Amino acid sequence: MDSIIFDLDGTLWDPIESVLEAWNKVIVEKNKSSITRKHLEGTMGLQMKEIGKILFPDLDEEEREQLLKDLSRQEIPHLRNHGGHIYPHVEPVLEELSKKYRLFIVSNCQDGYIEAFYDYHGLDEHFIDFENPGRTGLTKGENIRLIIERNDLKEPVYVGDTLGDQKAAEEAGIPFVYVSYGFGSATSYHHMIESFDDLLKVF
Repeated sequence: MDSIIFDLDGTLWDPIESVLEAWNKVIVEKNKSSITRKHLEGTMGLQMKEIGKILFPDLDEEEREQLLKDLSRQEIPHLRNHGGHIYPHVEPVLEELSKKYRLFIVSNCQDGYIEAFYDYHGLDEHFIDFENPGRTGLTKGENIRLIIERNDLKEPVYVGDTLGDQKAAEEAGIPFVYVSYGFGSATSYHHMIESFDDLLKVF
């Protein structure tokens, strides 16, 4: 193994409370019912268009697209200024892992989201590269392959917390490490960790 590619939400941090603050400002201004943590938990790991269909099924496609743009415009600066909840042990474990492996992030997020995570929490020094569908329009599996090709990775693994992450790793043809403390579940994996520092036992 020469590299580790991480999911973001549910793997490195829990951004939900911060995202709720940002989104509900926009939603209430548009005279719509505010959303709750439970609403967002059920959409973690999905791309924005999929999230929009689940959370705002009553809107037509054009209205939904505009709302999602408005939410993103509010969300990215808010995360940059307020951050999210970093899971226990993430920073020291990343520091340790980066001494032995090249580290990356591939997340199903919009453009600017990973940068906001970096800006507030200052963890960008541990990562070589990142990718997301907001920049490429690709699936998570395709973005993983893009990172592999762009950085000439030979034996990467993917670390994530959902069935979608599992399928993305399978699509990319690389081993999957399942994070059980996150937002989702998985049916097949090479390793399972219950805490982020368990990665030091696996790698």
